[in-house]
Amino acid sequence: MHVSLTAELESRVKAKVASGLYNNASEVIREALRFMDTHEDWIKEVKLARLREQLKVATEQLDRGEGIAIESKAALDSLFDEIKG
Repeated sequence: MHVSLTAELESRVKAKVASGLYNNASEVIREALRFMDTHEDWIKEVKLARLREQLKVATEQLDRGEGIAIESKAALDSLFDEIKG
């Protein structure tokens, strides 16, 4: 596989190798990809936690009788249009 990098990114990779933390450019790229995967997993967890909190609030609202009855698909579509703004 061949990867093209901008001059700035190539310079950053070379600096990491020159620092002695990595033996070659491939190690730098592998570490960057592992970090990217970890970051993506973290973002998914944050989004999931936020969704869970929103569901908890919604459930509490429903338990207090604060829900809205949706009686038709048209009413649901209208609600979604209103939410989208």
